[in-house]
Amino acid sequence: MKCLLRTFAALAVLAAFAGNASAQNWPIRPIKMVVPYTPGGYTDLMARLVGQKVAEAIGATIVFENKPGANAIIGTDVVAKAAPDGYTFGTVIAAHAVNATLNPKLPYDTLKDLNYVSLMSVAPLIMIAHPSLPANNVKELVALAKAKPGELNFASSGIGAAAQLTMEMFKSRMGINMQHVPYKGTAGALQDLVGGQVNVMFDIVGPLMPQVKSGNAKAIVVTAKERVPAAADVPTMAEQGVPDFVSGTWAGIIAPSGTPKEIIDRVSAEAKKALADPALQAKLAEQGIVAVGSSPDEFRAFVGEEIARWAKVINDAGIKIEQ
Repeated sequence: MKCLLRTFAALAVLAAFAGNASAQNWPIRPIKMVVPYTPGGYTDLMARLVGQKVAEAIGATIVFENKPGANAIIGTDVVAKAAPDGYTFGTVIAAHAVNATLNPKLPYDTLKDLNYVSLMSVAPLIMIAHPSLPANNVKELVALAKAKPGELNFASSGIGAAAQLTMEMFKSRMGINMQHVPYKGTAGALQDLVGGQVNVMFDIVGPLMPQVKSGNAKAIVVTAKERVPAAADVPTMAEQGVPDFVSGTWAGIIAPSGTPKEIIDRVSAEAKKALADPALQAKLAEQGIVAVGSSPDEFRAFVGEEIARWAKVINDAGIKIEQ
């Protein structure tokens, strides 16, 4: 029995040593970064901008894999089930916290099965409307919606997206009723708003402001504490008489649970350093995105708060995964 115990103890020491050695030698092969959305969007942009900087800093190659579907669940599940060896990372946005409530049959545990590496950025939303809508600000939109209950509609990039949930918060706060028209992404929603099929929509500033500047849409409000440089002429909710209304999406880096702490800390530190670069900050600001950079503990706490915040919105609005 004593011999058996000594054998187990020796194996434990060897396992610990192997883990430390693995972290010390890392990286010795390409790293995979899973992006749970199609190329070209906010998540993909953040993954590639920051991921490339991290790759250069640690002397590695990062291969980006886009695995869209199921409101980011498919790609995130790939990360959650990957070997925790420091060679698989992923990116998530606000939908990740939403899914914890919206989809009770997630194939992974949002907090237990993932390491949270760094919060990369936050992006407030802007509400735009078709030019024909007889409302140019929040007060006029609310008055119009109350005069025509249930007749106005709003587009979103999908059920459970920050765009939809922000409008649900707005509806609840203002006491109005508007019909939701979900799309599979921002592009389709924006196309139909410009075409006059839908009245208003929320989304990040980057893809929407060109339509405002060209006269195909008009800006109503931004959901930031302060005005957004990329939409400097658009007032905030607070400026329009709606205090404490801040919303948006965000992007962060995740890894499988059990990934060595030394590796998590290294990637987090390099991501934070990259996001402190004035040139990168300026590039993001052009899209209405604010660079952040955080520690793993800060990011995990942030996700926990986001889960609780969006759970209340989802439950109050009675949002279901299928409508």
